[in-house]
Amino acid sequence: MIPTRAEAERLLKEAESCNPGQWGDHSRVAAHCAEKIAAACEGMDAEKAYVLGLLHDIGRRFGVSHMKHISDGYTYMLSLGYDEVAKICLTHSFSIQSIHDYIGRFDIEDGKVRELEKALAAAEYDDYDRLIQLCDSLAGSEGVMDIEERMSDVKRRYGSYPQEKWDANIRLKAYFEEKAGQDIYEVVEKETYRVS
Repeated sequence: MIPTRAEAERLLKEAESCNPGQWGDHSRVAAHCAEKIAAACEGMDAEKAYVLGLLHDIGRRFGVSHMKHISDGYTYMLSLGYDEVAKICLTHSFSIQSIHDYIGRFDIEDGKVRELEKALAAAEYDDYDRLIQLCDSLAGSEGVMDIEERMSDVKRRYGSYPQEKWDANIRLKAYFEEKAGQDIYEVVEKETYRVS
């Protein structure tokens, strides 16, 4: 189950009041990208993609964190009954589906890490998981970024970016370009879209 677009927007706005920062606009850019790509791909629901993109980082409402935002978002969305969003909160950082490839600190207790690892291993990825992983790798806080530029930015900020994860994100871009039948940057209006 997922919230309506209006409810998702309300949840994000409320979350930003709890923990202001660029993550809110990053989420809006990811939602824009997800909606545009889903609309271009047969069999995908653009409205659902928008909501999932908007709420993928909702765990950041609880403060500045690393892996904790995944755990917090997953738990928070489950508590509201939004299981499909909870799954995206869990999977959006793991294009390889391995918790050990997380970029950033493991700022949660070992028991929580094991819980997330188990949930991640049990998750059956679908095109919405893959789409939000891609959109997370395209979304800056002001607009759409070149995927390699975005990954390089993450590498600069965190000190590393596993090559396997880098390659997986490039494959996601190619996968959705094939599904959409066009260049992803054109689909997401890379040159013109800006957060308003």
